Amino acid sequence: MNVLVTAGNTQTPVDRVRCITNIFSGRTGAQIAATAYDRGHTVTLLTSHPEVLGTVGGTRSHVGPDWTVRNYRTFEDLDRLMAAEITSGRFDVVVHAAAVSDFHVAGVFRYQEGQFQDVSAGKVKSSHPELWLKLVPAPKLVDKVRGQWGFRGRLVKFKLEVGVSEAELLEIAERSRVQSGADLMAANTLEGMHDWAFVGAAPGGYVRTSRAELAVQILERVEKK
Repeated sequence: MNVLVTAGNTQTPVDRVRCITNIFSGRTGAQIAATAYDRGHTVTLLTSHPEVLGTVGGTRSHVGPDWTVRNYRTFEDLDRLMAAEITSGRFDVVVHAAAVSDFHVAGVFRYQEGQFQDVSAGKVKSSHPELWLKLVPAPKLVDKVRGQWGFRGRLVKFKLEVGVSEAELLEIAERSRVQSGADLMAANTLEGMHDWAFVGAAPGGYVRTSRAELAVQILERVEKK
């Protein structure tokens, strides 16, 4: 199989030197990519943290025509890379494990004398007593995979929630999987993400797996399909 894996996190620029991002390093996606390569598949990894590959091991050296790594930094970078790769028609499987920004910064403002004043700049001055950021929803890249980019292969989606029960997590995960047209969902919580995840899809249901076995669980399921 020809497998595309996204990993890492996107940066949302506030100005040319500052950004908003999240805590995720891309280790899960890197592990899935390395495991897929070990299992004989052709792999393309899109990641913001290529250095993490040195921590995930693997039996094959990460070189050669069947192994490609492309770096990105911002949401726009990842959007362009995914569009180009997916619409190429080369891939059988897309594993979208990247932690993508949910919002874009639409302006930086100060509030003075009852009005908001736009103070956006290449580097916003640090002398302001306070600043207000306007955030607007970003498009869901995973929803473009089936829609705008017309992918008809196997799609694996990831979902992370905070402060929910396992029953609530599974309900949210399945609803999210259906919304994006994904074949398989990997879902976990922030509190348990280092230890376990659920993998599956209705009607067969979800199974709980250890963090160490997550990559194998996902790949075995997409290989069977």
